[in-house]
Amino acid sequence: MTSANVYQIKRDETSAAEWQARIDLAATHRLSVHYGWGNLIYNHIALRVPDQPEYFLIKPHDLMFEEVTASNLLKLRMDGQPVGWESNVNAAGFTIHTSMLNARPDLACTLHVHTKVGMAMSAHGGGLLPMTQGSMRFYNRISYHDYEGISTDIDEAKRLAVDLGPKNKAMILRNHGLVTAGTSCSEALSLMRYLIASCETQLMLEATGCKIIIPSPEICEHAARQWELQGGEDWDAYIRTADRIDQSYRD
Repeated sequence: MTSANVYQIKRDETSAAEWQARIDLAATHRLSVHYGWGNLIYNHIALRVPDQPEYFLIKPHDLMFEEVTASNLLKLRMDGQPVGWESNVNAAGFTIHTSMLNARPDLACTLHVHTKVGMAMSAHGGGLLPMTQGSMRFYNRISYHDYEGISTDIDEAKRLAVDLGPKNKAMILRNHGLVTAGTSCSEALSLMRYLIASCETQLMLEATGCKIIIPSPEICEHAARQWELQGGEDWDAYIRTADRIDQSYRD
């Protein structure tokens, strides 16, 4: 029997705000699969419960993203004792997500994936370049965290939070993968789409060996500030996409 059959929260057992958050987070899991970010059971996404900010939602460790639904998401305390595989929670996921959500009350959703291009960029000595309009949204707005091994040591949470910093919403975990965060599932998802595309286009262009054109710092900063004025208007389109794929995430 899978966790999809074991962990079930009924709609009338939660507030309206929490149930909507569950639907949004389940949709984000399904959309992540749609965009090719699946990794069997090992990627993870967390969302703060809107009317109980001391709690967050995360999938059971043994579920694949395409198996996540609104009712089978786990609800954990943000400041609780570390939990791990014995509780069917990804121990590294607990460390990574609580480190950011505890340190940054402005953030609600954190998304961590291990894509091939993201892992390649995580070992790139030069880091991400502002070479496209999409990658300029991360200009002076992306953090880096040095690899310490699998993030099961809760002490690493402090260093993750420090490296993320007080304002950034994207971080490259060196020799590991990518993390994005936002005030909503929509923001974290969109940032990850742009971050992965930025990694992919940079690696593709570098592979040609040609000269890379980088706009002036002033233009890059201007573009980054323009990006900060956008966001959220595409969530309805995301939901329509998720519904066309499979509406079972709403269950």
